[in-house]
Amino acid sequence: MNQFLTIAYAQEQLYHHPWDRVTTAAWRKFTDPDTAAVLSHNVDVHTLDRRLDPNSGRLQAVRSITVRSPPLPFLFRRILGQDAVVCHCVESTVVDARGRSIEIVVRNVSLRGLLEVEERSTYRPHPDRPDSWTPFRQETSIRCKPLSALATVAEKVEQRCAERFQKNSVKGREVVERICKYLEADTAAAISC
Repeated sequence: MNQFLTIAYAQEQLYHHPWDRVTTAAWRKFTDPDTAAVLSHNVDVHTLDRRLDPNSGRLQAVRSITVRSPPLPFLFRRILGQDAVVCHCVESTVVDARGRSIEIVVRNVSLRGLLEVEERSTYRPHPDRPDSWTPFRQETSIRCKPLSALATVAEKVEQRCAERFQKNSVKGREVVERICKYLEADTAAAISC
């Protein structure tokens, strides 16, 4: 059977910054020099494709993201002969500047025989304060394909992955918030000149 153990969760963050600042910060998240120490699980990020639809004004981008897993449980370290694994993911992003929304979907492309991860994120202006607040919503689904004899281990791997994804997600949101503050200070400095 192809049964999977599944864990899903959602996280939300309300940025007290306008949509354009938050989305600019989100785009800079992986290239900001101070980010590497915070998001140390990210090994590499490359833009694979970028297209602007002239009719809708929507930007579609595809990036490859390479991440390092958290330390593996003892049994997997023994089987694989390593403490962690590298996972390759594809991020597909649609930016609708006119409609002021960003939708991001990230899926792993390696290790899919064992683990399938899908992360869906959105940035949209707050309905009550569209010019000053931006809610971020992230929904993550992690599916682990257990071997019948290793079902308990698979559950622990799944849980550990979920915990790590949640911790790393918090770090990513903190990076976006920090960059928003830099951008806010840059804007204030430019206005005062």
